[in-house]
Amino acid sequence: MKFGGIHLMQLPRPWANESDRTLLNSALELAELSDRCGFDYVWGTEHHFLEEYSHSSTPEMFLAACSQRTTKVRLAHGIIQTPPCINHPARVAERIAALDLLSNGRAEFGMGSGATITELGGFSVSQQEKKAMQIEGFRVAVRMMVEEPFSGHEGKYVTVPPRNVKPKPLQKPHPPLWMACSRRESIIEAARLGLGALTFSFATPEEARPWVRDYYETIENECEPMGYAINPNVAIAAPFLCDRDQARAEAAGGENYGFFVHGLGHYSFFGEHRPGKTDIWSDFQTKPKAEGASEFIVTGCIGTPDKLRKTLREFEEAGIDQVVAVRQVGKLSFDLECSSLQLFAEQVLPEFKERELGNARKKAERWARISEKAMARKPKQPERPVEIVIPSAGHH
Repeated sequence: MKFGGIHLMQLPRPWANESDRTLLNSALELAELSDRCGFDYVWGTEHHFLEEYSHSSTPEMFLAACSQRTTKVRLAHGIIQTPPCINHPARVAERIAALDLLSNGRAEFGMGSGATITELGGFSVSQQEKKAMQIEGFRVAVRMMVEEPFSGHEGKYVTVPPRNVKPKPLQKPHPPLWMACSRRESIIEAARLGLGALTFSFATPEEARPWVRDYYETIENECEPMGYAINPNVAIAAPFLCDRDQARAEAAGGENYGFFVHGLGHYSFFGEHRPGKTDIWSDFQTKPKAEGASEFIVTGCIGTPDKLRKTLREFEEAGIDQVVAVRQVGKLSFDLECSSLQLFAEQVLPEFKERELGNARKKAERWARISEKAMARKPKQPERPVEIVIPSAGHH
């Protein structure tokens, strides 16, 4: 089982002039520390207009900066919002390729659509059509990374004429592909498309077990790959804090991951947001803890090394391929995040690394079998001879 960390970049009020700069620089230091400590992935999320909840609107900039301060960890978009009116597929393909080149082949590409009215409404994306927009934009971006030249696309949400998109990624045929998932149905959809499932449902190991089983059965037996290579992988996000004192870890986790739950509820369910004015942190302080928040903390990866070892072993036995630590939540201090990462790396991570190495051959054989069966089902695209002639501006 691999380990990653996703940077939510929450920034509760009050804010000072330096707050966002400090937040970004702390994220870079955590990424660098993750690389030194042996983590496998650094994930960057994308959100827009979600004040306090997530100030991570340009993950491509963050991950590019990470590429120059790390050497081993995979740099993954978890996710890019791929509706074309948010991110045009040509720009997505160009940015993924550039990140892959800058990082010497460490980029990974996850897609999603965003969720809330605050976010989607800012780009005139309807809740009813967001998934179709997401899939179309993603499909076109993947083609642009592979086809030379790209033969063009006429769709419902985006039309692009034939062009040769440069640069191309270092990884061939393209970096590994993922899809954000929040429930069993979307995990199965990811499997049918040959994509890694990046799930944010914060499930327990027992809940995750049937999801993993269904995902792998589907990707092996039903998958018609969207990309030109499949990515059989199930990653699950989890609250994550390692401390020598269980009570202290739960107290810090309860406060800061409690704000995460409250902020999600504010934008998704019960909040009335006034841009530039609403103070979500103050509102959180005056209200009882959100229903289910306590269980969220207890079932997550929060506590002593022994507590984390037990929980993570259960995820490993359930077949989860990667646990993704949710970072930079609430007002969790930078020092506590660093000490948590270092303690985990010293006392828990080595045994999981050892088992992963021991299982590497068996896993590679499984991937090869699944890939051969799935790629045989990939629909053949009709040959479209492309002769691009673009007249110059002065041509008549």
